[in-house]
Amino acid sequence: MSSLQNMHCVVLGAGGFLGTNLCRALAPQVASLRAFGRRQSFPGALHGVEWMPGDFADPTSIAAAISGRDTVFHLVNATTPASANIDKLADLQANVASTLRLLEACREEGVKRVVFVSSGGTIYGVPQVVPTPETAPTSPITAYGISKLSIEKYLGLFEYLHGLEYRVLRVANPFGPYQIALKNQGVVAAFMRQCIAGQPIHLWGDGTSVRDYIYVDDVVEALRLSAKHEGPSRVFNIGSGEGRSLLQIIHAIEAESGKSLTVKVSPSRSVDIPKSILDTRLAQEELGWSPKVPFETGIHRTWQWLLAQEDSVGL
Repeated sequence: MSSLQNMHCVVLGAGGFLGTNLCRALAPQVASLRAFGRRQSFPGALHGVEWMPGDFADPTSIAAAISGRDTVFHLVNATTPASANIDKLADLQANVASTLRLLEACREEGVKRVVFVSSGGTIYGVPQVVPTPETAPTSPITAYGISKLSIEKYLGLFEYLHGLEYRVLRVANPFGPYQIALKNQGVVAAFMRQCIAGQPIHLWGDGTSVRDYIYVDDVVEALRLSAKHEGPSRVFNIGSGEGRSLLQIIHAIEAESGKSLTVKVSPSRSVDIPKSILDTRLAQEELGWSPKVPFETGIHRTWQWLLAQEDSVGL
């Protein structure tokens, strides 16, 4: 692939958390950038970026979005691990079938590469090895994870059949500015919002489940690098390589906010994996990527951003 400054990119799902951060980083670095999505959570954040509203499930909208683009960042995520299990067929249609239509459109339009954000937390199911490498068995226990894995396989098929290049980033649990946790995803943002509002922290289970949390700027850097990567691998874990329990997240927010938080406990859910930490050595070796932002620094930046937004978004 050419350098970033020669690329004509489109970010699908640009109005969301990762999409907003990616567009802000890419805009000054690429030849042209188009942002596509149903809505912008923070319109001011994408000031100066070409915004194209549309529905990922609409083939006409997708064809227009990728027209004239050589690089497609696929960040669309129509469901969550919990909601996908409730209506598996809807999840399949919203994510897998719509992505298949996207890949056909990319082939017709002459797109060179698709960069897809998969899920480091659900692809592997209950992992046999922790930290978990890309070579570990993939046995998702949610329809969400199965859809992500299916899309990865279809990307491989389209490269084999049509030469459509792809890179997959199996991202852990990203957090940072512009995450608003409206779909019950993103515990850092959800807990911080509840803290600011003086509400009890809603915890599923006993708080001992461990996850790999990574600051959004590090994820964005991995996306940038994957757009121009030329090595043999196609799938990369992107995480901190460190595990933290939900109770540790609560303690970190208490330390940052200076508040003592009340916790409301609900029974654990079948979609929740006890421990998930990613092995990111492959990304270090091939992408030249490693996480740069310490967890505590990320928590501080996220808290400060949320405080600044409190009045404008009604947190």
